[in-house]
Amino acid sequence: MVVSGSQDEQLPRSGSEGRGANQQNRPNPSVLHHSGHPHLSSNGNISPVNTSLNYEPQETDFLLPNKLYSRSRLSDSMREKDVDDSGAPAETICSMLLQILVPFLLAGFGTVSAGMLLEVVQNWDVFQEITEIFILVPAVLGMKGNLEMTLASRLSTAVNAGKLDSTREKWMLIVGNLALKQLQATVLGLLASLMATVLGWMAEGKMPLHHLVLLCSTSVSTAFMASLLQGIIMVGVIIGSKRLGINPDNVATPMAASFGDLITLALLACFSQWFYSIIDLYSYVLYLVDLFFLCLIPLWVVIASKHPASHMLLRTGWEPIITAMVISSIGGLILDKTVSDPNLAGIIVYAPVITGIGGNLVSIQSSRISTNLHLYYLPGEVPEDRKSCYNPCRTFLGSGANHRSAQILLLLVMPGQLVFIHIIHLMKGGHTLPSPLFTVAFLSASLIQVFSLLCIADCMVHCLWRRGKDPDSYSIPYLTALGDLLGTALLSLAFLMLWCIGDSGSV
Repeated sequence: MVVSGSQDEQLPRSGSEGRGANQQNRPNPSVLHHSGHPHLSSNGNISPVNTSLNYEPQETDFLLPNKLYSRSRLSDSMREKDVDDSGAPAETICSMLLQILVPFLLAGFGTVSAGMLLEVVQNWDVFQEITEIFILVPAVLGMKGNLEMTLASRLSTAVNAGKLDSTREKWMLIVGNLALKQLQATVLGLLASLMATVLGWMAEGKMPLHHLVLLCSTSVSTAFMASLLQGIIMVGVIIGSKRLGINPDNVATPMAASFGDLITLALLACFSQWFYSIIDLYSYVLYLVDLFFLCLIPLWVVIASKHPASHMLLRTGWEPIITAMVISSIGGLILDKTVSDPNLAGIIVYAPVITGIGGNLVSIQSSRISTNLHLYYLPGEVPEDRKSCYNPCRTFLGSGANHRSAQILLLLVMPGQLVFIHIIHLMKGGHTLPSPLFTVAFLSASLIQVFSLLCIADCMVHCLWRRGKDPDSYSIPYLTALGDLLGTALLSLAFLMLWCIGDSGSV
């Protein structure tokens, strides 16, 4: 892609409208912030840039190399050839579909396995005695959206921006983000257990102390270990995608969730059962576990502070993940009350599937839109067609790359969920097929959930960018948490309706 050296050239437009004549002479904020860096001209030469203007840096600046903001100074001829009407690099529907399909299926198999595992462990002593663990399930599983998918989105943007080309910078960015993630996992694990305790107390009217201690130890241990394992896997996926020439926006976030649910749920079940078995004889072990993970917090703070991007997120990145955890916990309360009803107990195997698939699909779209904004628009600026009142049809109707990806993601819902329902049927022994009414109800709930999430993602990402916030760090936690809440609520409603009409084939 050729980059024009003139700062007076017109910026890329969204659709047929330009971004305004008053923006044509606007200085490059990334270059202004890093005054020691040059500006690239179209012939590859370096031209000086006036750094006398003041600019308050946005939190996204640290993730992108300076030259990439210069890409917004594309000539009209090159824009017409190399980018589509949304400003995104040309990407065929076939390549997009293939890149999305494989990790989507892998993620689906992971959520199906998690659902089958949850159906088995719900009969364990600890799940029967301390039912508040069911409130923890969506909150702890949702941490992949709060942490792993957010990390994947940030690193995907960094890859597309060329930030991982330098070995030293690459490892500083990776280590800083992993340390930040471990810190966030520890804090979120503790808060999730406290939230489950409060919601359980509100629902039941009581909460024994040993239940609280077990919930805290289980949640913190699960969050920390799952975050560590998945973070290492995620870094490998990002680096592997870069070497294979695959767009990490299409594969990283669903791969982050492919076996994340299964790993997290297995750790949650094992830790909770082990703590439950020793709580009467060695209750001090649970207190020591909590103390150990809390004592590691200063270490993660020091390491995360070494890189500017993760250092800034230490101060600004808490709002979305804590809010998302609260939203997921409300979904967990719905799941807890639904599972406690024997007539609706069959929901347990399908809950991770509908929540996981919805979160996986919307995270792809969010990551793609975020990368597009990082590469082609200045912080605080959005395409012309996103400055007016939001129209849901605009998310799917259009010829841009992000319109095509939204169409593909929505079209994947029904065939994908049919495959996963059939896999669940086979794994349960294949004795009876799901009833037609159940299939229709489940697919309808999934379709409504994903359609709503894609519309919300389109609006949310652009609104966050307009406010000067990095969508890579803010949008995915909210979206996956809303996916948990919407998915659980819609699925519970579907099971309730099926039970009311006497559909026995729904379990």
